[in-house]
Amino acid sequence: MHPIVIIGSGMAGYTLAREFRKLNPEQALVMISADDAVNYAKPTLSNALAGNKAPEQIPLGDAAKMSAQLSMDILSDTVVTAIDPDQHELTLEHNGQTRQQPYSKLILAVGANPIRLAIGGDASDDIHVVNSLIDYRAFRERLAERDDKRVVILGAGLIGCEFANDLQHTGHHVTVIDLSARPLGRLLPAHVAEAFQSKLEASGIQFVLSTTVEKVSKTNDNQDYMVTLANGQTLLADVVLSAIGLQPNIDLAKQAGVTTSRGILTNSLLETNQTDIYAIGDCAEVNGTLLPYVMPIMQQARALAKTLNGETTQVHYPAMPVAVKTPAAPLTVLPAPVDVDVNWETETFEDGMLAKAVDSSETLRGFVLLGATAGKQRLSLTKLVPDLMPAQA
Repeated sequence: MHPIVIIGSGMAGYTLAREFRKLNPEQALVMISADDAVNYAKPTLSNALAGNKAPEQIPLGDAAKMSAQLSMDILSDTVVTAIDPDQHELTLEHNGQTRQQPYSKLILAVGANPIRLAIGGDASDDIHVVNSLIDYRAFRERLAERDDKRVVILGAGLIGCEFANDLQHTGHHVTVIDLSARPLGRLLPAHVAEAFQSKLEASGIQFVLSTTVEKVSKTNDNQDYMVTLANGQTLLADVVLSAIGLQPNIDLAKQAGVTTSRGILTNSLLETNQTDIYAIGDCAEVNGTLLPYVMPIMQQARALAKTLNGETTQVHYPAMPVAVKTPAAPLTVLPAPVDVDVNWETETFEDGMLAKAVDSSETLRGFVLLGATAGKQRLSLTKLVPDLMPAQA
C-alpha cells in the first residue's frame, strides 16, 4: 500500500502526524516540506522577545528528530510541482531533480501566505514579513543590528498587535499603521476596540489609523527608512514589519482540480472534491468557515487522524475563544458567527470590560473579555455559547 502523504510541515501537518501515530504506528507516512521542516509553534514567534527566547531556542525538533519521533519519512527542501488525482501521484522537485511520489491518501497542510501590499519606494523589498521561523530569524537579525529600535508595523490586526506589544515591552519604539479606524477592527465592536487601543497606547505603542503606507525609502546614507503614509505623514524607522494578514495557499490545489474559494473547500470530514485528498489547517475552508487559529487545527487533526485510520469522524468545533497575546491589554475574543445578527451588551470594570454578543433569541453567540477581571469569566461564558460545528450524533 502506498504511504499517506502530508504536504506541509507547519503546526497542522505535524499535529496530524502526531495524532495519527497515536492510533496507527505501522502505516507508512511521508511529509513533504518546501523548507527545512523544522517543527516549531508559530504562535510563539509573536511573544518570543518578552519571553527572552532567541530564534534558535524556538524549534521543538529538526527534520531528523521529527522523522525518528514519528516514524515518518520527511522530504525537506522539496517542492510539490503537480498533483495527479487520477493516478494518486505527486511530482516532486528537489535540488533541480524531479521524481514521482505515489500516495494512498493526500493531505494538503500548505498553510497561508502573507498578504503583501503594493508599496513603492527603493526599500519596499526590505519590508519584513514573519510567517515562519526562517522569516523570524531574519527579522531578529535586523533588529539586533539597529541601535534606535524604531519599528513601524503595517497592520493592526491580531498579529500586528501581538508583535507591537512584544516589541514595545523589550525596549523598542513601535508605531502601528492601519487603514481601519481602530485596532482589531474586524474582531472587536468599536467601543471595546477603543478601550483596547487606549491600553496599548498607555504602554507606549503609537497608532496611526485610517491611512496606509504609500512608500518606504532609504534615507540617512541608507541607514534608516522613511515611511511615507497616504495622509502625507512621514515616519523614520529602523525596521518595517508587514502584518496585514494571511491568504490561504490554494494554487497547488487549484492546479489539481480541487475546488477552492477563499481557502481549499472541504466538508466536515475535511475531504475535498477529489477522492482521497484532504485539507487541514490555515488553508482549509471547512463548510465555508476559515479559522486560522490553534484550537481549530487541533480539532481538525484529531478528527482527520481517526478518519485516515478507518474510523470516519467529522470535525467538531466547540466554542473556541482566542487569547490575544497582548499583556498590556489582556484580551480574549470569541467571534460571533458572521451570518448571525447580534447585539452587544457591555459591562465595565476598573481594569477593562466584558462585551457579550447576543442574538435575537437571547442566546450568547460570542464575547470579548478585556482585562484580568473580565478574563476570569472565560470558562463560564464559553459553556453558554452553542457549538460552531456540532459533534456528530
